[in-house]
Amino acid sequence: MDKKILLVDGMALLFRSFYATAISGYYMINSKGVPTNAVHGFIKHLFAATKAYQPSHVICCWDMGSTTFRTELYPNYKANRDAPPEQLVPQFDLVKEVVETLDIPNVGLKGYEADDCIGTLTNKYSSDAEVIILTGDQDILQLLQENVTVSLLKKGFGNYAEYQSDRFYEEKGITPTQMIDLKALMGDSSDNYPGVKGVGEKTALKLLQTHTTIEGILENIDTLTKGQRDKIERDLEMLHLSRKLARIHCEVNVDCSLEEAIFRVNRDAMVTKFEELEFKRLDDVIDQVAHN
Repeated sequence: MDKKILLVDGMALLFRSFYATAISGYYMINSKGVPTNAVHGFIKHLFAATKAYQPSHVICCWDMGSTTFRTELYPNYKANRDAPPEQLVPQFDLVKEVVETLDIPNVGLKGYEADDCIGTLTNKYSSDAEVIILTGDQDILQLLQENVTVSLLKKGFGNYAEYQSDRFYEEKGITPTQMIDLKALMGDSSDNYPGVKGVGEKTALKLLQTHTTIEGILENIDTLTKGQRDKIERDLEMLHLSRKLARIHCEVNVDCSLEEAIFRVNRDAMVTKFEELEFKRLDDVIDQVAHN
């Protein structure tokens, strides 16, 4: 396939970059008083990925605020998360400005998460292009299908755990789409929804390997142990709600033409922006796109 589209989970890169240096109190505050550590790290992650994968197209997807259809369904969704640190807040808009300077489209829609935009665009492009999703979030593994690779960020720059459908199946013994029901059963502590209390990953995997879906489990509930049956019946409502929260919504009203997503950086505009932000130690990044 001649089209290779890199879909970037912008928030995953930004947060990871912020905390990598913030832990030592290093926020890279420039002469205008603006912290830039998260944006600086974001750029390094982004260009490490473009170097590794040589995409023909790049699109960056974003969360657009903390209120989404999931918080409407379940007000406690992600309620366990602290407000972002004050040094990170001004970098949310700044990073999008930098991405725009690189001629990479920013995609996001209020009421949805970046994952939902990534899922929608993945389904749109994967029939006739290779899609690589760059993220730190394992939830995205449910999007694995033909022509789709999920590249999970590991420590450092340019280190990834790469997944295609077959690797996921080998590790978990279920298909990527079954991951939605897996999360519905076991819940997700980082997103703050409980699933079925008392059902962990091991039990949930076993149930899905035997009965395929939540519907299959419920149709055969009499064959479960008394403990499993009691737990599922007690939390049936939460089980169905958790599945709605776990599923990436792939019908979001976002679009991006491949024409505007062609990856060709205007080197002069990039250098000007980096100088304006007083970025240092990005010579290797600038050299990478010297041919543009």
